[in-house]
Amino acid sequence: MWSSIYSFLNSVPLWELLLIFFAKIIEVSIGTMRIILISKGYRKPGSILGFFEVLLWVFVASTVISGMLDAPLKGIIYALGFAIGVYIGSMIENRVAVGKVMIHVIASNDVASQIIKVLRDSGHGVTSLDAHGKDSDRTVLMVFANRKNKEIIMKLIERTNDKALIVANEVSLVHGGFVSPWRRIAK
Repeated sequence: MWSSIYSFLNSVPLWELLLIFFAKIIEVSIGTMRIILISKGYRKPGSILGFFEVLLWVFVASTVISGMLDAPLKGIIYALGFAIGVYIGSMIENRVAVGKVMIHVIASNDVASQIIKVLRDSGHGVTSLDAHGKDSDRTVLMVFANRKNKEIIMKLIERTNDKALIVANEVSLVHGGFVSPWRRIAK
């Protein structure tokens, strides 16, 4: 029994298994970024990533498929690389944070003016609207920002007032309006 387990584990050189594993992680991470970029309207970078994704896939998949009957361990390593690639791809996407967000803040009128001052002093544009809540008048603040800055903006708001309601939504279409030239450069 031990000899069959030993032969199963040693049926493929370790370097080949590592190559399959890491190449699959890279391929799936690239694929995750490709899908996200295309869905956010970045077609050219998404297409370039697609080329490299398929190039890697062809070589890795053909290596695994051609030796699958002799070494089923290749298939297991391939699947493990896929799973870890999905995880790493999502981590990379969170770090890169491509896209725009609209952050809405609902706060009492007196607190809203403090939040506006803090956000504008830190270089963020804010639009405010008068609103009427159940028990009192409120102010709704709208902040349009790069997704990369979402956490920073939310922390500024929370530090100013931890009771303000904050809602962040991803923006899929932007047309018109004013965006500071410095904000346009930093995608």
